[in-house]
Amino acid sequence: MEYDEPIIDLHSDAYFMGQALREARKAYQAGEVPVGAVVVREGRIISRAWNQVETLKDATAHAEMLALTAAQESLGDWRLEKCTLYVTKEPCPMCAGAIVHCRPERVVFGCPDPKGGAAGGWINLLEANPPLNHRCDVTSGVLGEECAFLLQSFFREARERKKLERDTDSMKIVDL
Repeated sequence: MEYDEPIIDLHSDAYFMGQALREARKAYQAGEVPVGAVVVREGRIISRAWNQVETLKDATAHAEMLALTAAQESLGDWRLEKCTLYVTKEPCPMCAGAIVHCRPERVVFGCPDPKGGAAGGWINLLEANPPLNHRCDVTSGVLGEECAFLLQSFFREARERKKLERDTDSMKIVDL
C-alpha cells in the first residue's frame, strides 16, 4: 500500500514552530507584535507564550521571556537543560541574554531580524561567544516565510491605520 500523504512527525521542528505560530496569531489578535514561543522538553511542550508587551504594559513581556519563565515554573528549576525554545522571530538581545542564562540546548527561530536579532542577525549572543557561560545550538528559517508574513502583515496594517488616522486628523483641521 502506497500513501501520497506525508507522515507528520510530531517531534519535528516544523511541528513545534507551527505551535509557536499559533501563539503568534494570538498576539496578532490582541494587537500585539505577533511573536509566539514554545519550550519543548523530551518531545513535549512545557510552556507556550505570545508577546504581551501592550497587554501587560511591560517592555520585558516578549514571547520568549514569558515562555522561559513558564518553562522554569513547569520544571521547578531555572535551568532549562534538555529543552528547545521555538520562537517565530529571531530573539532580541534582551531575550538572548535570558536564553543564555536559562541554558536550553537549542533555539529554533522562524524569521531573522537583521537589524535587532541577537542569534546571528545583528549580533550573535547564543553561539560561540566566549565571555558568556552557555552556548545554544541555533537553527534558523524553520517556517520562516510564514513567520515573516505574519509580522509583515501586522506592520503593514499598523502603517495603514496610522496613515488613516493622519488623514482623518488632516480632514478635521480643514473642516475647522
